[in-house]
Amino acid sequence: MAVTCEVALINSQNLSKGEVELLGKAHEAAANAYAPYSGFQVGAAVRLKSGTVVLGNNQENIAYPSGLCGERVAVFAAGAQFPEEEIESIAIVSPSPLAVPDAFMPCGSCRQVLREAELRQKTPIKIYLQARDEVVMVSKSASNLLPFSFTIQNGVFK
Repeated sequence: MAVTCEVALINSQNLSKGEVELLGKAHEAAANAYAPYSGFQVGAAVRLKSGTVVLGNNQENIAYPSGLCGERVAVFAAGAQFPEEEIESIAIVSPSPLAVPDAFMPCGSCRQVLREAELRQKTPIKIYLQARDEVVMVSKSASNLLPFSFTIQNGVFK
């Protein structure tokens, strides 16, 4: 079985107005991140099918690992506030100098949460990743970022 990770690099000048706005909202969220221990601020903006945008950012805690990543905060907030709405896309950004532009990716837990959100809603979530103001990486589905994700079929883990 061949496994591929399909992620495209896109110059930010080639993004649509809506994509630029979503990335902007994620940058706004990152500015409010609580990251006193790592210095690695992450912001996320989830766009629902209705057009509503839900923000999240990382929230660290001295009792590591009690904090939570920005993308999970946004996805969980969207699920709590708008449980019947599908997530269309998510922009995940970090303005941190520690963020590597061509390697900025969600952690494994966040990838699994994004993948499960896709499985629950039965539609892919478009993912935009941007470190600082560099080139944007785009994936048409979380399955590209986590090809061997956990799933349950008929009550059995697969």
